[in-house]
Amino acid sequence: MNHAHDTTHDSAPDTTADAGPLRVGIVGCGHISTQYLATLARLPELAVTAAADLDPARAQAVAAAHPGVRALGIADLLAADDVDVVLNLTVPAAHAEVALAAIAAGRDVYGEKPLAATTAEAARVVAAAEAAGVRLGCAPDTVLGSGLQTARRVLDDGLLGAPVAATATMLTPGHERWHPDPDFYYAPGGGPLLDMGPYYVSALVSLLGPVVSAVGAASHTRTSRTIGRGPRAGERVPVTTDTHVTGVLTHASGALSTLVMSFDAVATRGSSIEVHGERGSLVVPDPNHFDGDVLLHPLGGDGWQLVPVSAGYRAGGRGIGLLDLAERTRREPRASGRVGLHVLDVLESLLDSAARGRRVDVAGTCERPDPVPLRELHAAAPASAA
Repeated sequence: MNHAHDTTHDSAPDTTADAGPLRVGIVGCGHISTQYLATLARLPELAVTAAADLDPARAQAVAAAHPGVRALGIADLLAADDVDVVLNLTVPAAHAEVALAAIAAGRDVYGEKPLAATTAEAARVVAAAEAAGVRLGCAPDTVLGSGLQTARRVLDDGLLGAPVAATATMLTPGHERWHPDPDFYYAPGGGPLLDMGPYYVSALVSLLGPVVSAVGAASHTRTSRTIGRGPRAGERVPVTTDTHVTGVLTHASGALSTLVMSFDAVATRGSSIEVHGERGSLVVPDPNHFDGDVLLHPLGGDGWQLVPVSAGYRAGGRGIGLLDLAERTRREPRASGRVGLHVLDVLESLLDSAARGRRVDVAGTCERPDPVPLRELHAAAPASAA
């Protein structure tokens, strides 16, 4: 089998070692914080020094389990001398409030997706960070992993020729089967697009560049869902938002991406993402994972070829976006607040198009993030980010 290109690639330089580790204060110590803490523990460029939560017991539990971490109130954490960057793991409705408070305290900020509950709120966060001269990052950082970045290198090396189109597909039966409190996913602000869309659209922006317009349609097949597990099993949850969203995104490059996000399907055999160009087609791994197989089918070639890993963070886990933010050789991190703002704008534009029944121009834009050279991390980490 002919490989797509050589597997050798220079690793990214360590730009933080001389300055000492970036000191991290976590705000929000719920379930997702355990995934971040597992990744950060093996990155010497980063050191968690403080944790805060509206429930002090959660912060105290983090501090007890991680030597060197202090449990603080949120205001005390933002004022602490040993916090350089705030890791914002609060609920989406609080993302903007916490980010703005951290920026006002002169701290860099990295937050879970979405950047804020609305595009308008997210724009205020980006503007505040730029005015204060602090760095702003936003999940998902799965786009920095070896799966997406190897696919990105195939495009950058010209192996597809000019990209023409992409498909992004997520079809599932919904979260109520396994989630004990799935109410949020079926209320305004939830749904498959806002829940999982950031992973897919962030990947598409990295692969094909920013989006200039969206055409969407949406529906929902049920008025309620039945919780399948946990203490509320059997309870019915009302559905007040669309649970199947599809649309076409037009990129500034002219490429067209077809997006299908659904909680109303059972299964699919379609690839999570495919990219098609004049000279070949590419299968991209699940953007909710950091790694995975990349497959290339060249024009006139003999079937699908496995592309060797050639770019991105190997064995990535939630938190590598903070490592990327710590490396200050670029004007802004690759998983930046400006990319997070654009992705949210695209998602809201798609929903707006579905409601209006016409094409909607995406008001804002961003630069296509820089590629990630192949970089080895220090140990294995969980490959998926649910």
